[in-house]
Amino acid sequence: MGAMLSPELREKHGIKSISVRSGDTVKVLRGDHKGKEGKVAAVNLKKMTITVDGVSVTKSDGTEVPRPVHPSSVMITKLETKDEKRLGD
Repeated sequence: MGAMLSPELREKHGIKSISVRSGDTVKVLRGDHKGKEGKVAAVNLKKMTITVDGVSVTKSDGTEVPRPVHPSSVMITKLETKDEKRLGD
């Protein structure tokens, strides 16, 4: 499940997209939450969605639940680089 990189990260790493991982900071580009930015809280490979901190919907009983977002609708603005193998540097 890949997402595009921001222009700064594209120039720095020389790639256009990379797989999304928990801990990455992303900006939502499409949908009702367009423009919001937050960290990736979870990645669901079975449903092909990610959950982003700050992107939630209010249910009819007043509780807030995280809104799943498709990774093609986000742009990675900051990478989680704990894994050295991720970028192949």
